[in-house]
Parts: sequence; C-alpha cells; structure tokens
Amino acid sequence: MGQIGNPEKAFLFAGFIFREDGLYDEVRRKLQLFWGGIIRESSVRPFSYTDYYRKEMGEDLKRSFLVFDRLILPDELAAIKVETNGIEEEFSNEGIRRVNIDPGYLGLAKVVLASTKDFSHRIYLGKGIYGDLTLRFVRGSFHPLEWTYPDYREVQTINFLNEARGVLLGKLKQ
Repeated sequence: MGQIGNPEKAFLFAGFIFREDGLYDEVRRKLQLFWGGIIRESSVRPFSYTDYYRKEMGEDLKRSFLVFDRLILPDELAAIKVETNGIEEEFSNEGIRRVNIDPGYLGLAKVVLASTKDFSHRIYLGKGIYGDLTLRFVRGSFHPLEWTYPDYREVQTINFLNEARGVLLGKLKQ
C-alpha cells in the first residue's frame, strides 16, 4: 500500500487573450492584488490560432502569459478559475467578455490549465471546473500532448514555461 503524501506546490500562472492594452494592464494589476508579484511575463503577441473568441471579443486579439510568485497546491486551481471567471465578468461590457483569463499551475512535471468544459482528457477538480493536462516535462523540456492548444505548442511558449520551471526548481530547493 502506498503512503499518502502531500502534493508538490506549483507556480500559479495565467494566459490572457485580449484586445485592449489598457484593459490588460488593469486586469494584470488586479490579479497582482490577489495573487502577488509577477516573476515572469511573456511578450504580447498576436492571437490568431482560432476564431473561437473573435465573435465575442473582436478582431486583432493578443496573447500573453504571466507567472506569479505565488505557490499553490493543485487542488486550489478550481477556486482560482471560479475567481477569474468573476474577474472576466467584472471587466465585461454588457455581458460580453473583453478579456479571457486562463489560470493554471506550472509544476516540475506538468502544466495544467483550468477549464469549465469537460472532455475525455480532463479531470474534474470540483466547483464545475476541470483540469486539463496541457504539457508534460520529459527529457529536459515541456512537451505537448495530442490535445494541447496550438499556442501552448509554440516554441516561444514552451521556452517561457521552461524558464519559469527553472525558477520554481530553485524556489522549491530553498
């Protein structure tokens, strides 16, 4: 019989899809009040992988990632996703989202995103939220799975998350 242990802590991070830079800055500041300092911030780049958000959020969408200095336990992710849905609603305009916030956790072995949608590869976390195993760490780098979103497959995104993993490794050794 295996011994029950405690899960390893992970960095809280979030991916953002937005159009308005000023709005992104405002959401970023609000999240820092809740989640603390930012240890890594990706460049802002065009988001053109899907038309899924275009009808609701408009044209010329952008993508960015933030990694927060906050360490979380994996079971906190469901409550965090509920919180970010509330923030999306707060910044919406007449019920139409202006920013999409996708929280997740970045651990030494994997990257997991929170989702409100069930699917065969997603595990129920509670509060109506599912965990989506998006990347796994193998042979020195994160690697996508067959269902990994295209923007998480990009070398630029994987390098960014690998760098954050290096910071996490150092922090967990302290």
